[in-house]
Amino acid sequence: MLLLAAWQLICTFGNVPKYMLPSPQDVVKAFQSDWQLLMSHARVTLTETLIGLLLGILIGFLMAVIMDRFIILRKMIYPLVVVSQTIPTIAIAPLLVLWLGYQMLPKIVLIVLVVFFPVTVSLLEGFSSVDADTVNLMRSMGASRRQIFRYVKLPNSLGHFFSSLKISVSYAVVSAVVSEWIGGTEGLGCYMTRVRKSYSSDKMFAVILLISAISLILIWLTSVLQRACMPWEKVNKYRSH
Repeated sequence: MLLLAAWQLICTFGNVPKYMLPSPQDVVKAFQSDWQLLMSHARVTLTETLIGLLLGILIGFLMAVIMDRFIILRKMIYPLVVVSQTIPTIAIAPLLVLWLGYQMLPKIVLIVLVVFFPVTVSLLEGFSSVDADTVNLMRSMGASRRQIFRYVKLPNSLGHFFSSLKISVSYAVVSAVVSEWIGGTEGLGCYMTRVRKSYSSDKMFAVILLISAISLILIWLTSVLQRACMPWEKVNKYRSH
């Protein structure tokens, strides 16, 4: 609230041009005037984000399982996974648009490329950090590889997975917007490009706040899902207190 009040005072008494810094009141009016248009573009961006996020998680999970199971493949694949993240997102986005067109597909591919890396690395770390004594105990009791994975490795890796998922969610939204900047006819990134060219800074601030709100909501939903999938964490917190 203090930040909003200071922002409003600067805009009211600071003689700051509206095209440089619109007041909070101007931003609210922009929300109201373009609400339906913003929601229409937000629906497209959110669809791209969710599809890319789900595919990125699936690919990251499968790659982590394969690399954990086969050490040789891990030595071959892991360096390639790391190298894939050295390519700047803003550099590869125009190529994806050129190769795949201006529809939703290049946006989803870019999101997948951004999301799968933290998921893969975190899950692989979770699988590798399993207590060796627990695994040996399971083997001595006749447990199969699948049972060890299901009852030991997978629960142990959930904390790592959800930590990476919170990062991936924010990356996914940003990647969707960036790809829409480069090429597209719908989405919040496309909306941002249009209002920027018309010097409508109030609408620019409105869409920036909307993007931030979407990211925060998705991160909150991730936390809710984490508590549902890891109820023992809540029990451990109570015991520690």
